[in-house]
Amino acid sequence: MNPFLATDFYKTSHNLQYPKGTSLVYSNFTPRSGKHSGYDSKGVVVFGCQMTVIEINEMFENHFFSKDKEKVCSEIKREYSLGLGCDVSVSHIEALHDLGFLPVVIKSLPEGTFSPYGVPVLTIYNTIPDAYWLTNFLETLLSNLLWKPMTSATTALRYKQILTEAAKKTDKDNLDFVGFQGHDFSMRGMDSINATISSGLGHATSFMGSDSLPVIHGARKYYGEKGFVVGSVNATEHSVMCAGGDQDELETFRYLMNQFPTGILSIVSDTWDLWKVIAEYLPELKEEITARDGKIVIRPDSGDPVDIICGRRLYKTERVEYGGKGLEPEHIGVIELLWTIFGGTTNEQGYKVLDSHIGAIYGDSITLGRAEEICKRLESKGFASTNVVLGIGSYTYQFNTRDTHGFAMKATYIEIEEEFLATAESVEYGVRTVCREIFKDPITDDGTKKSAKGLLNVGEDGNRNYKLFDQQSWELEDVGHLQTIFKDGKFVNETTLTDIRERINKLI
Repeated sequence: MNPFLATDFYKTSHNLQYPKGTSLVYSNFTPRSGKHSGYDSKGVVVFGCQMTVIEINEMFENHFFSKDKEKVCSEIKREYSLGLGCDVSVSHIEALHDLGFLPVVIKSLPEGTFSPYGVPVLTIYNTIPDAYWLTNFLETLLSNLLWKPMTSATTALRYKQILTEAAKKTDKDNLDFVGFQGHDFSMRGMDSINATISSGLGHATSFMGSDSLPVIHGARKYYGEKGFVVGSVNATEHSVMCAGGDQDELETFRYLMNQFPTGILSIVSDTWDLWKVIAEYLPELKEEITARDGKIVIRPDSGDPVDIICGRRLYKTERVEYGGKGLEPEHIGVIELLWTIFGGTTNEQGYKVLDSHIGAIYGDSITLGRAEEICKRLESKGFASTNVVLGIGSYTYQFNTRDTHGFAMKATYIEIEEEFLATAESVEYGVRTVCREIFKDPITDDGTKKSAKGLLNVGEDGNRNYKLFDQQSWELEDVGHLQTIFKDGKFVNETTLTDIRERINKLI
């Protein structure tokens, strides 16, 4: 798509609306509030800046600068004029085409770090006076492409913090497993392949488990990864289980294990009766399962995840084993039922860990609250949290908007070339640069939309957290944690997913 058609209509005439002589516009992209995040968030994971700028630059290179000037600019003029109902001049766009690159500086905080609300994660300003209009023209694209990966990376970090905290309490020697314990199942529910890549890469900043293959393409294209990005396991679906027939489900299990004699095999187990599978089929298959060189993973994905995994009762003062006091399987839950069949070990912290040949995954509607509750209830029953993998889907990653963390791009500083009378005695004029710190502070707002002023610097507070310093000089703007990642068509200070994951691990 022509990038000049990938914007809001109201952006198309802003080149005529800035004060006469405007030569520079300086803006920032900032998460302002977590009041819509759904949990007590304090800020966001910085992620997606490099990917977003690469996408924008490619759009301009492939669909504007490399195209015939007359043809591409005529298209823009036609659509703008038709849509606005007047004759629109595109001479400023023609001049940009003559230039042949995007004359802007874009800075960002290091990806994989954590930025509190109110601290800009990205800044942008033009490097050529005539391109003053370009800074905020790019707002729509920057916002459209950047909020989702940053939001998903922030959500993924929260999942990892929950799972890591639980593992430290119940299975501290198995912390590496947490990297695969949160598994991305979101692709089929995302609104596009591009959304799958941007959100899925956000997930991949904290986790290595994913069924979203486009994430690998994204990691290679945008973050230069050469080796392992994300992985999964051999797994069935309901069509496979149904094809074997409900009267022969036991043999379907046996057939699948013969097809995959080694490694991890995840088997959908609630196509008809989950409790029958566990109570009847698994005991019969126990010797074959424990003789396998690998793990069979039981996968339910219907019902309340917490109750299915942990059982409907939470035993606090009395241990009730399966088969006692007339309890049904659903009162016990998958993990304890598997323990009664396969056993396992009790680790140094006193929590039960299932035999290495058997496990469980739940892959439907695992919210942050449910993930936390599953971990707590397993702990209360004496089981390690690492006995289960949690599938995180589009219910988590798609049900967000730009407002989840209040992202907004606002201009805070402009420069205007202004004529002035050089002497009082003669009519001689000079030109001076007027530097104007600009801001918004709506009287009808609660303070969330109040912007910073002037040039910005991101430094640190006394606890080494990012802190915004506004109304800075150009000398101070040029230092701090905001690093240039793009200048006049060239990328600098590029990062990799590996670098980002290393920074994320320091946040856990």
